[in-house]
Amino acid sequence: MAQLQRSPIRKKTLGSYPHTMVVFSITLALLVIGLFGLLLIHAHKLSTIVKESIEVQIFLERDLPETQLLRLHQDFARKKYIAYKGDQPQVRFLSREEAARELLGPSDDSQFRQLLGDNPLHDAFILNINAEYSDSLNMRRITDELRAEPGVDDVAYVQSLIDSVNKNLRRVSLVLLSFAALLTIVVVVLINNTIRLALYSQRFLIRSMQLVGATSFFIQRPFLRRATWQGFVSGILACLTLLALVQYAYLEMDELRVLRDERLIGILFGALLVLGCVIGFFSSYRAVRKYLRMSLDDLY
Repeated sequence: MAQLQRSPIRKKTLGSYPHTMVVFSITLALLVIGLFGLLLIHAHKLSTIVKESIEVQIFLERDLPETQLLRLHQDFARKKYIAYKGDQPQVRFLSREEAARELLGPSDDSQFRQLLGDNPLHDAFILNINAEYSDSLNMRRITDELRAEPGVDDVAYVQSLIDSVNKNLRRVSLVLLSFAALLTIVVVVLINNTIRLALYSQRFLIRSMQLVGATSFFIQRPFLRRATWQGFVSGILACLTLLALVQYAYLEMDELRVLRDERLIGILFGALLVLGCVIGFFSSYRAVRKYLRMSLDDLY
């Protein structure tokens, strides 16, 4: 009789636990927090757009010369609190004639002039304020500064609208940040437990290496290296998935492109890579130290 051939037994090596499940679990966890991060980024961009859409109207004294109008325009454009669209400061001149046409719409303004004798409106500059200066305290300082400009008659903006916008945005931001903090804690715990379960199969090998005199650093090194690499790979997979989802969302809803902030999205992707590596490293470190300190009876 031919002897039955036994398949060779694959020896376990230190740190050689299955990695597919670990990478998949970490990727899903990072993907969830990345999705919420994208929500925060787009919500922040939306709040910036809303704040910078509020206009400050600067009414000028009558019959100012063209040179003074040009100087005022340049002065306003150089203010640090002016919002920019691209590289253009959001400062717009509105003449009294244009203001009358906007007020009357398509109607003929001859009756308007006959009734009042003259156009009572003022030339004005319309400013959009940077979102960082859109709180009530800064707006009061800005209006006081603008009123002190030579040739300025009055400054007006809708105070109640600014207060309402800031109040609602603070509430929404607080809720979103609370959920983000809770979600981060859940993700950290999930990744930590995933790595601990993966290392459970290595507990006797860890003890064997410890009994033959291997140092703690020698035992921990392959686990830490592998867990850090797994976190990095998981971060890359999560970022690629998020990038594909974002591009698909932009194709389906072109209006979302207005809320895109490439700088913050890049920071988010970098944070996911670092988070995956850091959590993988420290979770593996804690798990290996736990098995190094356990007695033989506790390993069973």
